Amino acid sequence: MLKKLVSQTAIYGLSSIFGRFLNYLLVPLYTYYFTASEYGVVSEFYAYSGFLSVFLLLGFETGYFRFRSDNEKAYSTALRFIVFLNLSIFAILTALNSTISSALNYAAHSEYVLYFALILTFDAVAALPFARLRAENRALRFASIKIFEILLTVGLSLFFIVLCPKLQTQNFSWLPYIYSPEIGVGYIFLANLIASGSKFLFLMPQLKELHTGFDWQLFKKMARYSLPIVVIGFAGIINEMLDRALLKYLLPYDAATNLAQLGIYSACYKLSILMTLFIQAFRYAAEPFFFSYSKNSDAKLIYARVLHYFSIFCVFIFLLVTLYLDFFKYFIGEEFRSGLHVVPILLLANLFLGIYVNLSIWYKLSNRTLMGAAVSLFGAGLTIALNVYWIPKFGYTGSAYATLVCYAAMAILSYFLGQKFYRVDYDVKGVLSYLMLGIGLYLTNVELQPFLDWKTGVLATDLMGVYLLIVLLFEGKSLRVSKV
Repeated sequence: MLKKLVSQTAIYGLSSIFGRFLNYLLVPLYTYYFTASEYGVVSEFYAYSGFLSVFLLLGFETGYFRFRSDNEKAYSTALRFIVFLNLSIFAILTALNSTISSALNYAAHSEYVLYFALILTFDAVAALPFARLRAENRALRFASIKIFEILLTVGLSLFFIVLCPKLQTQNFSWLPYIYSPEIGVGYIFLANLIASGSKFLFLMPQLKELHTGFDWQLFKKMARYSLPIVVIGFAGIINEMLDRALLKYLLPYDAATNLAQLGIYSACYKLSILMTLFIQAFRYAAEPFFFSYSKNSDAKLIYARVLHYFSIFCVFIFLLVTLYLDFFKYFIGEEFRSGLHVVPILLLANLFLGIYVNLSIWYKLSNRTLMGAAVSLFGAGLTIALNVYWIPKFGYTGSAYATLVCYAAMAILSYFLGQKFYRVDYDVKGVLSYLMLGIGLYLTNVELQPFLDWKTGVLATDLMGVYLLIVLLFEGKSLRVSKV
């Protein structure tokens, strides 16, 4: 069965990695064409949208996975509710557009709020059709739509940000109808909006079941199961995005400098994208796999092996980026590189997040979602407290460390609770050994590189070779004889 999980992760991962990599290539575009303060505006709005996206799904994506095998109307019931909810919230956001824009100090660009209201609506309604594609193992269709969306976003971004300013010198009569330099970073949002709308059109076949019925009794069961997921999701967004929402207000500088600092931190955060991509791909494949495999006699053994190999690969990603950071840094503009020191911290933080994702199966499979919500709330409280305390003292570096402490604490707490309510004999010693090995190799590179008259990357390559050799030495035999 692990072969199936690996193959599904590969398909989701290739689409996610390829698509996000194309999107990742937009980071140099944004950071070379816009200032740090302008990029800070983009980061701020995407931080807000992360919080809102949780409330636009209310956990019903996970609820659908939980109840789809029990009732054939699980999909149509969840879909009808999500469509109604999102249309209602979109109407409210549109009506309050001017008020919200003024409160955020963007009264001159009220279109930003409207763009994001539409983006969030399209994405939230599309989440259920995507969930169904995952449940039906239609990974290729899932991947193709995701990739198309990213390709369109990239193409439109290049068109608006690079091509249109050049076309202005040609005095095309049609250009003023689709391009205005005053919109500026707003074209990043507009490209996203058009791509989200196009993705929605491709998912229309999965929306046709809106008319197949709504089961009120099933809805109440799904709501009881799913609503705690909202708390978990909201707490997760606090852990992931709150730092970028707070930096603008807690940094001890003027408004323009705070936005610039936010832009620098957000751009450097993007350099941890490889870790994020792998975790995202793993999540897509793992959630339906964990549920479907839970009744097998060797389920807990498989879960332990998944975490073991997952950790090995995550440490590899950590080393790949940190050892070769002198190369990765060119993906962001020179103005943004003063924040490179937070990249290893954020990579390590996301590694712990991935471990937590693996460990969190205990509350999902034992129907203790309220306890899972409590763990997430604990992490959220820790994130809030540390950011409020550390940002004024240490700037965005404090935010990076707050993220690391939060995810590490959540992983540790989730492990001990899982051992009590859904015991899995994880190879804790093995996971920690590889983690310490990765950190040790990174620190070795930091300490030795300045004293060695070698070309950049030589020491890094040697240290990466050491890691791979150790993995092969200790894991090679088990991989060869494994029937996963």
